[in-house]
Amino acid sequence: MNKPVSELARLDASAWGRVHGVGFRYFVVTRAMHLGLTGWVANEQDGSVHCVAEGPRADLEELLEMLREGPASSIVERVLEEWLPYTGHWGTFGIRSSGHRGD
Repeated sequence: MNKPVSELARLDASAWGRVHGVGFRYFVVTRAMHLGLTGWVANEQDGSVHCVAEGPRADLEELLEMLREGPASSIVERVLEEWLPYTGHWGTFGIRSSGHRGD
């Protein structure tokens, strides 16, 4: 990644609503990979979808808007986000299984 570290960030976001069983994780992976972001997405046991992504802040903001919309078959009721410093921890973007242990 050739961006200055000051332009890079980490987005930690969770979406609630009808977000399980509707292709939400695949929707997120496709969008994140298209934007060139790294990180992961997972279904959580509380019924939410949790996403942690890193990359340029502008691209992360675009992903956040997509999380608020979701795929056509979803109903997103709310999204909570937290902005954190970029770590460069991942090389790709993928799906994690439910019950994962974070980073």
